[in-house]
Amino acid sequence: MKSRLRQVPWIVVMLVALATQGLAKTGGQVKLSGQISDFTADLDGLGSWHVTGPWSLQVKRAGGKARFSASLAMVRSDNPVRQSHTHHVRLTDAVVTPILNGFSITGPARITGNGSLAGFSGSTIVVEVVGGDTVPYASIRVTFQDGAVLHFGGEPLDGVVKSSR
Repeated sequence: MKSRLRQVPWIVVMLVALATQGLAKTGGQVKLSGQISDFTADLDGLGSWHVTGPWSLQVKRAGGKARFSASLAMVRSDNPVRQSHTHHVRLTDAVVTPILNGFSITGPARITGNGSLAGFSGSTIVVEVVGGDTVPYASIRVTFQDGAVLHFGGEPLDGVVKSSR
């Protein structure tokens, strides 16, 4: 039992090394863009929201900071009153953390609603980018926290990476 426990730190080190392999290959400079398209849970009994829009992300250097922005349209999916509106979400100087098969960035986001600062602006968001052997950056998950959970829900919004440079 003790010998297996001693192996655990080495396994963690190897997983983190593999997760950052894509960042290392690019010298830490990564520019990604894509599309978010997902549905929230029914948060208020009036139906779920379809959340869709383009996003972009730039990692300045491995272990450094990142910038993320998304332009999201939200519309009720199963309600005759669609309540369509927009949000612009922006993270600057977000913390980059290696995760299994990719990396995450975390920080307080500037969030607008129909062009005005939203009441939940400043809420933390977590953006995870993951992939595999063939496509190192394949998908994205954006999770809103703090006050933004009441509007976007606490489950991740999924999307796809369309371009990586």
